[in-house]
Amino acid sequence: MSILIKDTTREERERIVAESIGNVNGACDGCASGLAEMYQDYIDGKREIRDINMSFKANYESGDDGPTKSSCGYVS
Repeated sequence: MSILIKDTTREERERIVAESIGNVNGACDGCASGLAEMYQDYIDGKREIRDINMSFKANYESGDDGPTKSSCGYVS
């Protein structure tokens, strides 16, 4: 199954992100919501997952601002 924007509906992209991240509001009271927000452009059909991941990795390696690590997840 392709996860590309052109091959999926918005609902399918929401499910893909939810299944990949897990229950964001579950075990740690939503502290990983920043991670879910990071993929909003994919859900909205604006950017592919690989582009979001590459951008995040580039920011992480370069030290540019990005989501910060909290005790149990990423926050914006």
